[in-house]
Amino acid sequence: MSPAPDDLTTIRVDQFLPHPPAKVWRALTEPELLVQWLMPGADGFRLEVGHRYTMTSVPRPNSNFSGTVDVEVLAYETGRMLSLRWTDPDPANCADWTITWTMEHEGRGTRLFLKHEGFDPDDPAQMMARQIMDGGWRSHAMRSLGHALGQL
Repeated sequence: MSPAPDDLTTIRVDQFLPHPPAKVWRALTEPELLVQWLMPGADGFRLEVGHRYTMTSVPRPNSNFSGTVDVEVLAYETGRMLSLRWTDPDPANCADWTITWTMEHEGRGTRLFLKHEGFDPDDPAQMMARQIMDGGWRSHAMRSLGHALGQL
């Protein structure tokens, strides 16, 4: 599922993983597994609506990213969907994004969908962040997730 070419507000990723949905769900929701493929601090995750924690990464001044992501669990449907709010606590960054993972059983594996919403097309730093994160989700994150799943 590709985003419409003019939808600069959202990143969409559609990835087949040769693992059963229960295993993929574990990688998305178990703190000790999350930290293996996502970001440092992901081990603070708890599958509880309203739960908040902080992750860290490399600061990216060209996109106004401070290197810190405050996360809030917005919603989930066990084994099917997880929605999170990501914000940057730095007041210079107006990042306020929703990350939603959905899963569908497909053949001998799982089709994993990522929707990363909330980019401001009128903000050059947000468009730089979108470009960086689009590539990061598609290559680094999905490759790391696949590796973590292979270790389970």
